[in-house]
Amino acid sequence: MTRITPELIFEKGYDGMKNNFVPKMDVEEVDLNAILPPEFQREDIDLPNIPEFTIVRHFVNLSEKNHSLDRSIYPLGSCTMKYNPRINEVTARLPGFAQIHPLQEENDGAMELIYNLGEQLREICGMDAFTMNPAAGAHGELTGILIFKKYFESKGLKKDKIIVPDSAHGTNPASSVMAGYSIIELKSNEFGEIPLDQLEFAMQGGDVAGLMLTNPNTVGIFDRNITKITEIVHKYGGLCYYDGANLNPIMGVSRPGEMGFDIIHLNLHKTFATPHGGGGPGAGPVGVKEELIPYLPCPQIVKGTQGLACIEQSDTSLGRVRSFWGNFGVLVKAYTYIKALGAEGIKRAANMSVVNANYLRSQLQDIYDIPYNANGRFNMHEFVMDCHLPNGVNAEDVAKSLLDRDLYAPTIYFPLVLHEPMMVEPTETESQRDLDKLITALREIYELAKINPEQLKFAPHKTPVGRLDNTYAARKPVLKK
Repeated sequence: MTRITPELIFEKGYDGMKNNFVPKMDVEEVDLNAILPPEFQREDIDLPNIPEFTIVRHFVNLSEKNHSLDRSIYPLGSCTMKYNPRINEVTARLPGFAQIHPLQEENDGAMELIYNLGEQLREICGMDAFTMNPAAGAHGELTGILIFKKYFESKGLKKDKIIVPDSAHGTNPASSVMAGYSIIELKSNEFGEIPLDQLEFAMQGGDVAGLMLTNPNTVGIFDRNITKITEIVHKYGGLCYYDGANLNPIMGVSRPGEMGFDIIHLNLHKTFATPHGGGGPGAGPVGVKEELIPYLPCPQIVKGTQGLACIEQSDTSLGRVRSFWGNFGVLVKAYTYIKALGAEGIKRAANMSVVNANYLRSQLQDIYDIPYNANGRFNMHEFVMDCHLPNGVNAEDVAKSLLDRDLYAPTIYFPLVLHEPMMVEPTETESQRDLDKLITALREIYELAKINPEQLKFAPHKTPVGRLDNTYAARKPVLKK
């Protein structure tokens, strides 16, 4: 099959009369050299001569070669790629939000939104206070772990280890190491849960600051012993950190603060429907229980008898990790999402994410190996398939073959607790029709592995670029033609 390589916009230009519709400038020309030294000026851009309709068609065509939530299902396990309602974009572009700066005098509305969003997140998560400062989930995670450190330092305690389960997100050990901690990894049991005896043994050394945990965890299991887990950590003087990456299936249903967690970070791009991917912007609010409030980063918005105020510094604070308004446009979108759904809508979204995941699992478990459900329980928002298909077809082959069916592939080779994992998370967004399309594709791929495995092993066949050498592409990416 011959692949058609898209032409660059510069290759579509031609000589002759100007065909574009760019109007002539209606301002007087000036001598640029008189106001800006030549070394600071850009070189002339050699733009191609192209009609307007050709330009439009070119970029629309390019956009259709990218996969997005606006095109079809995006079941990227662990990442919660849900649809971003357009009302979020509308509110973020309102002049009162888009054309202000939080430090200008007339900013009461912006301050109030930031404070109110913190109050809403506090209610949803069962925490006592939130900071909106962190710029992304991993940044929030590091902020939370630094609060760990500040807390123990203030008490004169030397604790230099963090417990992280083997099913954790990769940022958990990374954030801990960046904060100066070493890692104790706990192996999950046959149900994908934390073994209590191993946790207690690890805590007995006295040098463990606490535990980082996602619940439901990365294999989509809600740990039945969650309150016992946090009790064990607290018994030995540790703190419990909740990675909010998987809050989506329990928001409005169960609160991490009531499970016994002391700190939580949230990924607003996951749970609260702000854009995900493309390098940002993100937002990673951090919530804490009352004992840890003094260590939150400054500046911090608080509410007093005179209304809202911004505390610039504090003797006990962690210090500055960013501006108090964080990525304000993202906060506006999350605030809109919560307000639009309300308490019942938030709960329904969580429940539907669980229903959708279990519907997918039930329709695939007769041919795909789906571990961690031997105890007869449902998964939560996601599940992991072990993609050992006939004739050596593996998880990557399945993923690339989905691309040929105009579907985006779920996460592969994570978590590393399986050899050929594929993690599937449909979220609450998708209808049964969308889910059935994915089910049909995965079943077709399984059957094709029996009779024509080579077609799968060299997939994708219908994309502009074929299968890449993953190692070479990561080490020496070609970012332009």
